[in-house]
Order: sequence, then C-alpha cells, then structure tokens
Amino acid sequence: MSKATPLEVRQALLAGSEIALIDVREEAEFALGHPLFAAQLPVRRIEAEARWRIPRLDTPIVVYDAGEGLAADAVEKLEALGFTEVRLLDGGLAGWKAAGYELFEDVNSYSKAFGELVEHNRHTPSLPAEEVQALIDEKADIAILDARRFDEYATMSIPTGQSAPGAELVLRARAAAPDPDTTIIVNCAGRTRSIIGTQSLINAGLPNRIFALRNGTIGWTLAGQSLDTGRQQAAPDPEGEGVTEARATARRVAYRAGVKRLSWADLDVLKADSARTLYLYDVRQPAAFEAGHLPGFRNAQGGQLVQETDHYAPVRGSRIVLSDDLGPRADMTASWLAQLGWEVFVLDHAFDGVLETGPDGAPPPRGPEGRYKRPYEGTDNKQAAMQAYLDWEYGLVAQLERDGTHGFYVI
Repeated sequence: MSKATPLEVRQALLAGSEIALIDVREEAEFALGHPLFAAQLPVRRIEAEARWRIPRLDTPIVVYDAGEGLAADAVEKLEALGFTEVRLLDGGLAGWKAAGYELFEDVNSYSKAFGELVEHNRHTPSLPAEEVQALIDEKADIAILDARRFDEYATMSIPTGQSAPGAELVLRARAAAPDPDTTIIVNCAGRTRSIIGTQSLINAGLPNRIFALRNGTIGWTLAGQSLDTGRQQAAPDPEGEGVTEARATARRVAYRAGVKRLSWADLDVLKADSARTLYLYDVRQPAAFEAGHLPGFRNAQGGQLVQETDHYAPVRGSRIVLSDDLGPRADMTASWLAQLGWEVFVLDHAFDGVLETGPDGAPPPRGPEGRYKRPYEGTDNKQAAMQAYLDWEYGLVAQLERDGTHGFYVI
C-alpha cells in the first residue's frame, strides 16, 4: 500500500489541493486527538458512507489510525468501492504527532476553533447566564433565540427561548423582535453556534442590541439555573418586507465575504469539471427541503453545515454550492463557509420549475456504537466535563496559531 507522509498532507492543505484525510477509528477515539482537517469515518461505516461523503472516485484520500491496524482494512474497503487514489498516512497518528504537528480534541474541531477566532477578532458581545436570568425574571424586552437544530432545542432550552436554527436567524430574528428596542440573545449548547449566530445578526446590520448567551446551556447549568424541556416554540416565519430586507442584507454580507454567485448554466459548467469535487447543498430545514428542492441537491441545515463541515464536506479543497428558495439562508451560510476557507457559491435560480421531493437519500444515521459523549448534549452531563469542554474551547485560538494550516479569515 502506498503512503503519504505527514509533510505531504500538510503541504496539500496549505496549497488548497483536494484531499480527504480520513480517521477510521470510532468517534470516541477520534475525539481524543486528530489533525485539524481530519474527517472521521469508522471502518465499519465505509460501505455505507464513503461514496456519499466522497463523491469523486479519484479524490486523493489519506487514511490513518492510531496503531490499531484499522487503516489497512480501510484502504482495502475504499479500493473495493472504486476509489483509486487511497494512501496510508505514514506512521499513522503517531507519525503526525512526531512530525511536530498539532492534534485537536473533540469533534467538528475546526468549525469550533473558527467560532473562537470570530469572537476573538470581532469581540462578539455576550452576556453571562446570571444576567440573562435576571432579564427573564424582570420580564425585560428580550427575545431569546436558540440557534441549534429544533430537536436539540426541544430536549433542553433556555426559559422563554424560541427555536431559530442557525441559517434561519437572519430571517426570523426580524419577526421575533420587530421592535429595534428589543434585545436579542442567541444561545446554543456551548459556544460556537451562539457566537456565529450572534455575529450573523450583527454582520447583517440588525438595529437591535444583540448578545450571545455566554457558554450556552453549559454556562446556564454551571450557574445553577434550570433549563426547560420539551419546548416547541419556533420563532415566527418571515414575511413581506422582513424577507426583502433580510435578502438584501444577507447578500451584502455574502459579497463582503467573497461569495460567488451562479446561474443554472454556470452550475452545469462546474458539474462538468470532473477533476474537482462538487457538493450541492440546500440549506433549508428538512421539512421544507423534502416538500420540494432543486434537482441534485442534498439537505444540510445551514447552521449545521457551518458547525459540522467536516462531516458534510470531508474533501478539503472542494467546491460547495448552496441553494435556498428565499436566499438569505444560503447567503449567510456561504459567508461563513468562505471565511472557513472554502470555495463556495450561491445558486441564483428560482424554485419555480421541476422540483424533486422527499429526502435526499443520505446514508442511514449512525447508532450509539463508538459515539463520543458530548458534554453539551442532553441533561445528564457532569459539571466537571462541561467545564473541561469550555476550557478546551478557550484554548483553540492559540492552538490554531500553532497549527498554522487553517487559512481562515474573519470579515
């Protein structure tokens, strides 16, 4: 089996060349340490996921483990599926570390590190849990918007909070807080999605005072405050002038980030380029996607596409095209992906022709086997684990600097 040295992988990342660096261990082991741009795909899921997540068969793929003997099996499985450019990482994870390169903990690490960089560079405003609780108690003029997926929000949420998943924020915040004197507070379970969500609204120029809930539901719990469970309140649907204004402001943000725009004919040109990997994502909520979407597009909620980019687009250096029937969700999502170093496009094409319906055919979800226990999910986490997670996030900006491969920028 041919091998790629850690230096060769690093040089491909620095050059912006296409490469899929794949960790074939289980997620719990992956979360203990991995290269910044590694994507996790356990050996047992290769047949189910590889062709979906790595759509071009001649994509350069480098696989590794931590000495368990999994990588060689993974190479054989990938080659049996038709992949032609698969190599082992020379020395595996130990070889990467011996070369002096950084190992990042947890999952979705580079998106989380980017969120910390955004807060560091833009000084994204936040309020501690105790101050937000005081505002709730005094019935202040506030709107709390939860930027996570709806199912996460329903599991546990801040009292009075409304669901407005990531890419929906720029649309729904105007309807949830039409009075510019209303203070908007954006939360997630930890830090990243609240930082990105808050900065999205600031970037879009909303006139309200806007804050992140510092440290999300973790900070809320560590402050000894109670969370609601089972809430079902979604932020209002956008309509009329609110949609028009959101469309204009989101497009300006995307332009500032360098996002490119495509017609359907332009998209055909990208599709014809067989030397480049192309991901097509509709960033709306699943129900809207399944009711009708443009042919060939997959579904990834915009906020989750920014949060879990390593899952949805494991081929670093590939192209990403986004669609959205209204526009602002795709524009805001694209603005963040561009800052994350992706070549990203927004498709300007009306949803008035032939549409596909139903789910996109993604592989069935993984079960609990090998899953990393996230300190920010559910209601049964130990306080020590939650605090350790926050401490880890606080150190990510410095670790990005040591690693030196990210290529992120912040508008």
